[in-house]
Amino acid sequence: MIPTPPSRRGFLALAAATGALASLPAFTATAAPRRPTAVPSADARHRLWWRAPADEHSLIEQGLPVGNGRLGALATNDPGREVLLVTDVTMWTGGLNDTLDADGQFPYGRDDFGSLTLLARLTVDIPDHDLSAVTGYRRTLDLAQGVVTTSYVRSGVTYRRQMFASHPDDVIVLHFGQSGGGRYTGTITLDGTHGENGTADSFAGAFPGGLRYGAAVEARGDGGTVRTTGSRLEFTGCRELTVVLSGGTNYTPDAAAHYRDPGLDPRALARTKVRTAARHSAGTLLRTHVADHRALFDRFGLSLGTSSAEQRALDTWERIQARARDDVPDPELEAAYVHFGRYLMIAGSRDSLPLGLQGPWLDGNDPDWMGDYHTDINLQMNYWMADRAGLSSCFDAFTDYCVSQLPSWTDLTRRLFNDPRNRYRNSSGENAGWTLAISTNPFGGGGWWWHPAGNAWLCNSLFEHYEYTRSRSHLEKIYPLLKGACEFWEARLLTTTLPDNGREVLIADSDWSPEQGPLDAKGITYAQELVWALFGNYRTAARELGRDAGYARTVGALRDKLYLPVVSPKTGRLEEWMSPDDLGETTHRHLSPLVGLFPGDRIRPDGSTPADIVTGATALLTARGMNSFGWANAWRALCWARLKNADKAYQLVVTNLRPSTGGGNGTAPNLFDIYEVERGRGIFQIDANFGTPAAVAEMLLYSRPGHLELLPALPDAWAAAGSLTGAGARGGFLVDLRWRDGKPTEVRLHSVGGTTTSVGHAGTFRTVRVRPGETVTLRDLDR
Repeated sequence: MIPTPPSRRGFLALAAATGALASLPAFTATAAPRRPTAVPSADARHRLWWRAPADEHSLIEQGLPVGNGRLGALATNDPGREVLLVTDVTMWTGGLNDTLDADGQFPYGRDDFGSLTLLARLTVDIPDHDLSAVTGYRRTLDLAQGVVTTSYVRSGVTYRRQMFASHPDDVIVLHFGQSGGGRYTGTITLDGTHGENGTADSFAGAFPGGLRYGAAVEARGDGGTVRTTGSRLEFTGCRELTVVLSGGTNYTPDAAAHYRDPGLDPRALARTKVRTAARHSAGTLLRTHVADHRALFDRFGLSLGTSSAEQRALDTWERIQARARDDVPDPELEAAYVHFGRYLMIAGSRDSLPLGLQGPWLDGNDPDWMGDYHTDINLQMNYWMADRAGLSSCFDAFTDYCVSQLPSWTDLTRRLFNDPRNRYRNSSGENAGWTLAISTNPFGGGGWWWHPAGNAWLCNSLFEHYEYTRSRSHLEKIYPLLKGACEFWEARLLTTTLPDNGREVLIADSDWSPEQGPLDAKGITYAQELVWALFGNYRTAARELGRDAGYARTVGALRDKLYLPVVSPKTGRLEEWMSPDDLGETTHRHLSPLVGLFPGDRIRPDGSTPADIVTGATALLTARGMNSFGWANAWRALCWARLKNADKAYQLVVTNLRPSTGGGNGTAPNLFDIYEVERGRGIFQIDANFGTPAAVAEMLLYSRPGHLELLPALPDAWAAAGSLTGAGARGGFLVDLRWRDGKPTEVRLHSVGGTTTSVGHAGTFRTVRVRPGETVTLRDLDR
């Protein structure tokens, strides 16, 4: 989808407010600005850098990402041969995929279910700038500015290249500059990746499913010439060169239109975009982009301490390797990893489709698992960070996706869920509402197995965003999803009698505890916990919107009868299945039975949950182990943070920072998380790049409506001194926090809708009241 770009008006005027926490008396309420602001900084803490360009054949591990929330690109930053692999998040093959195979699964291939693919390849060749002919090479990713910079010296001239993806102008920009009388001569080639025929400056194509796409490029030179020669653009003797690229598809988030806009010409629109942008100077395009990017980036600040001069002298890849080799904390690197996740969120989730398994960054047309949306952890984990780290507006792409898919998901559920081939069909024969598959695409279709509890997990994620923002319009938007999911579970739940006490309870019908164990287990902990939370969230939504009071009472009665898991007398662990036996893999990657600990919070170590349940959950988490895939480690870290175990949470964060070599699990040179799918072969999966920052945020601030706990899992490595600004808190607050010697010294709460909450640390809490839009500052919190 190529949306019409937002107005440029006002972007140049955007400037984030600066300044540290105001020195206000304790418990002072002020008519503060709309929200607290972090301190914008152009210092090295927000800059990642490397001493060499990326290998064109290893872009997924080495290429630097840019994106504007729709378009994404990976680049080599090679002086003599700049290569960009570009995609649009809607660049999907396949279609609705509304059939089941003989085994009751949705087909799951690139032709039927479909796959995210590359849109284009852009190559800028500058032959006399071969890497062997230059010195002083350096490339930098400025997380705060959203700009990739390449610099080097050739024949005494310093050349400087900037690359960014502008959201306001909806283009990717490459600007080649220099100082000292240098010139650029070379060629620009724009290619499709699906065998398209085009011209030197554009191409168009279409997939069998009806999706149309196109891309275009424009180049402007200063002091030289740019002309078309055959299938490429040639530039000669240019003091400066600006290359502008755009493209996209005719995807539209409308089920009634089959998710395609037949009247949209992607190639023509891309040409219009690049020509419009190219009328402006590179400096103007850059300033517009930076103002837009910083308006999001500067909403959150994080300091975990100061790194050493020796650590700062290393480039980013050297620093990652040193952190693992020497086992010495590098607090600025650890904070930068959080900000890298935030950078990817800004670059990958604005006003188009949400982030899937790889976001909009591919190195080919065959990403594993089709780069899809996995609904049993991936899609949810991708957005755990957004509200916690000052990027609530980036959550909207997730919300809008679910809303746009609901008509299709409802129709598929009605027609296919109780199909006799579906092993998870409702044994009662009843059916209502909606659910979805483990994998979903943008066209309303499912892939792989049905995922009955997936509807509850998506709804709980959507509702949690409301708890952070208190946005009534968001709650109204998601209400049909919540109600339809409740209707599904009303039809699905079974009544059974517990043998030990004869009590009648409601349990989930036959299901699979993702992604292991028997395929026909009833009452799995995963489903029971998610549905319990769903029913509670729906009742709150109905009450706050003043809707469906009668149905809310019905849902409440169902919730009261739900079976809740117990501790196995055999293992001492929280049961994953409704059985004292461990029916699966003890060290399995998924933490499905612990969804009540995180992301839910029914299981709390604060005395409100029976001690045996907390002990059983801790035992289960311990049994799962401390070394898995990046996303699994991130989930473990979040659970340990909820249990206030700072050492284990920090250990898992550090484990995810270990360097990936030979395709092994860990962090690639460009900070992408690598998932070892088989020995010696690793792939990029983006979950951990968001889940790990979420864990860091959770270690510093735990919240639920009416309750804020400061520094619940602060590790020794960050205890000396630090700060957190603009962090979201459930209940409708933004939090600024400072600490020293492991204790909070000052906290400032700004209300975005919340009015009352308890705030505390280490067991000492006080009640705080604040009016929406105002701010309260607290000191001496341990008194």
